[in-house]
Amino acid sequence: MGLIKKASELCTLCAVDGCAIIYSPFESQPEVWPSPEETASVLSRYNSLPEIEQTRYMTNLESFTKQRLEKVKKDLHRLQIENKRKEVKCFMYKCMAGIKKPEEFDMTNADVIRSVMEETTTALNSRMRELNIVDPNDPATSVSQNLH
Repeated sequence: MGLIKKASELCTLCAVDGCAIIYSPFESQPEVWPSPEETASVLSRYNSLPEIEQTRYMTNLESFTKQRLEKVKKDLHRLQIENKRKEVKCFMYKCMAGIKKPEEFDMTNADVIRSVMEETTTALNSRMRELNIVDPNDPATSVSQNLH
């Protein structure tokens, strides 16, 4: 059975003791892994733990769903910010290519475009310095000076 194999793999990979008791409507007796004696031993050790230890890592469906929802919300927010930045970059490049006009820019995104422009300017200046194209003492060769 696949579930027994997964339980065995988990115990091996995580170096933990574990057991499985699987009831089936098609079998008169449950399937027990690794053996009835070892299962009884694992359950006995578990039951002898204080309740706080037994429930430390347990979660119910509601709390699991809430945790998952919070994670998905954070991911969504991060992706929305990333997408907005990509839209602004695309608009910026279209302006440079003459496809769009700066007047067409939605000013509600002004902070985003300012941030993207600063990052782009910094990256360009850094790359130009790497290629020895920019003289840091010459404002005429600095990208940021030419934008102002």
